[in-house]
Amino acid sequence: MTLDPGTSSPFSRAVACVAALLAAPATAGDWMHYGGDPGGQRWSSLQAINRDNVHRLELVWSFRTGELPPAIPAQAFSSMHVTPIRLPAEAGGHLVLCSALNQLIALDPATGTEAWRFDPGVEAQPFGAYKCRGISYWQDRQLTEDQNAPGACAHRVFMGTTDRRLVAVDAPTGEPCEDFGENGIVDADPLVRAANPATDPEGVNFWSPPAIVGDVVILGSAVNGKQRRADAASGMVRAFDARSGELRWQFDPVPRNPADPAHGEWTAEALATTGGANAWSMLSADPERGLVFVPTSSTSPDFYGASRPGDNRHANSVVALCAETGEVAWSYQILRHDVWNFDVPAQPILAEVPHQGRMVPAVIQLTKQGLVFVLDRETGEPVYPVEDREVPTDGVPGEVLSPTQPFPAWLPPLVPLDITPDDAWGLTFYDRQKCREAIASFRYGPLYTPPSLQGTLMYPAMGGGANWGGGAWDPERRWLITSVARIPYYLQLLKADELDPAVIDAPGAGRPLGPPGRISGTPYAQTQGPLLSPFNMPCTAPPWGTLLALDLNTAEIRWEVPLGSIDRLAPLPLPLEWGVPGAGGAIATAGGLVFVGSAPDERLRAFDIETGRKLWETDTPTATMATPMTYEADGRQFVVVAAGGHQFLYPRKPGDWLLAYALPAEED
Repeated sequence: MTLDPGTSSPFSRAVACVAALLAAPATAGDWMHYGGDPGGQRWSSLQAINRDNVHRLELVWSFRTGELPPAIPAQAFSSMHVTPIRLPAEAGGHLVLCSALNQLIALDPATGTEAWRFDPGVEAQPFGAYKCRGISYWQDRQLTEDQNAPGACAHRVFMGTTDRRLVAVDAPTGEPCEDFGENGIVDADPLVRAANPATDPEGVNFWSPPAIVGDVVILGSAVNGKQRRADAASGMVRAFDARSGELRWQFDPVPRNPADPAHGEWTAEALATTGGANAWSMLSADPERGLVFVPTSSTSPDFYGASRPGDNRHANSVVALCAETGEVAWSYQILRHDVWNFDVPAQPILAEVPHQGRMVPAVIQLTKQGLVFVLDRETGEPVYPVEDREVPTDGVPGEVLSPTQPFPAWLPPLVPLDITPDDAWGLTFYDRQKCREAIASFRYGPLYTPPSLQGTLMYPAMGGGANWGGGAWDPERRWLITSVARIPYYLQLLKADELDPAVIDAPGAGRPLGPPGRISGTPYAQTQGPLLSPFNMPCTAPPWGTLLALDLNTAEIRWEVPLGSIDRLAPLPLPLEWGVPGAGGAIATAGGLVFVGSAPDERLRAFDIETGRKLWETDTPTATMATPMTYEADGRQFVVVAAGGHQFLYPRKPGDWLLAYALPAEED
């Protein structure tokens, strides 16, 4: 069932959520959640590794999942993007990860020795996409607090799968929880098909870890047909009972429910056909308030919105849901009527921020546009000023765009927000001139310049700014640390009836740098990709990827440094720290350090959190395009990261490594 959002105020709805779940205590431990804590701060209080000794870090163990071709077909798209979690001692104490094919694997956190493995039997198919970003842990307090109750599955690990299942296993042993669904597995495929009777659900995947509040497991989804289908699958968010697997509620970000206050802003035709607005990234949870925070994507199709007139709420929004009921507590829209694929990509960060002499419980939301929104956690109102600014509205025929968009008025943008031919860059006069000509040949201008038949330049690109790697929050300094991309990107709409159907309907058409792909249900096809010079470098000046610290006390960017070298990416091995766009985020520690991989240059790095100075780097077997994590085991602090390349950003060298670093034993 899809529950009504109600018509009460945001504050009263939030209070109702608190009343429902106030008794649920917050768990404690060291990196027991994908983002370190339920609110995704990616912060660790550990400081055995610090500024003074980080240069002594060494690889102490590595583990391989075994998932490389031929285990995965060469035509499949597969990446190892996982951030493991560390279970508490009473749950076995293992380090647990998921593989690209959804195998759950538990390791000894001190040695990397495999303790158990659970394989749900995901079968890779050609042209399929396979990944698992993370998993979640839950303690059944009804069992653990009852000395006479049986202990099986009192501690559970939950995982969503590419093929639309939710898995629960016993954390100490890896055995499936027999009382959950059918032998530890809830098959959500029938739910997906019921929500999309006219749409092929094969492009719906569960790639990101579920959020857990009380005894409710909440799961978002990726909708991979969103770019090329007006009637893509629904972006339904689903919640399940943590003990039985029973469906508790469903929330559709496209407000088809007449009781939703946003329902009246949509036409009946759009509500009947529009898909997407899904939450493909990580959700955040506030157990004390009984809320789950959902970052939603654009509605379908991504680049043309004539079939979905209006602002398209609750797409491109942060939606706060009551975890017990699925009721909307509040919803804040970051972008109206998106035609740029500017999904809300990053896990909302739950933190206390300074404002007018007091600390305010807030939601910090990073965006692909490089804008930072800070919202009151209970009401959804901006903590820092946001203003509506006029933007261009002259899109392609049939399009009706919003005349204004919200912009933070106090916090600065993290990337440039416009582009002109004067921004052209090159290694030589020749390629700079070619880039100038290329920029001039497209439509160019400020953020939110509409897609066009001429072709439009996007700067920042639809890949960010920030992306799913998100940011880390330093609660001591009240700084936000994040990586961002700074490359120009082109998007062009083409009249589909003027193109070869065999080309625009082919598998993979419409992907970056590929042939045009049809946008089904519209008159158009689309083509896209980064704007590159004849030397295959971005047409704007480096750095193309940076790491920065934003001070929320003063709204100043304290430091910004290039993230990544081009020596393993350029035609010539030039050791230039020009920054490279990547994937995966940073973590921060009380040792005064920021750890980050992200860049496709096969390195892991540590930076001084105060200055941004690089203190340590090490070579890795392939690109570490995942977010690291850290924990303590046997008296040593470990930093762990997955090295698996990236199906699009670094496909030439796929990997299946989990790497663990620590100080030499004699120093611990």
